[in-house]
Amino acid sequence: MASIEDKIRDVRLKWFGHIRRRSMDAPVTRCKNINRLDCKRSRGRLKKSWSKVIRHDLKTLGLAEDIAQVRMLWRSTIEAFR
Repeated sequence: MASIEDKIRDVRLKWFGHIRRRSMDAPVTRCKNINRLDCKRSRGRLKKSWSKVIRHDLKTLGLAEDIAQVRMLWRSTIEAFR
């Protein structure tokens, strides 16, 4: 049985592949590109962002971002780590 951490990583990476394959004018992609310039985190809030967590997951599993463009390859690669 897979651990909860592995299942969460699997879902995160599936979502990452979905986002990478979207067109640039899709609402999800536009939200990803919004930059918050005058953003100050509240006290005690985590300093990790979604993109940092994804980069860590990719590095941990030894994956490249580029293969997310090909859905079948990305899915089979992710399923290999289950």
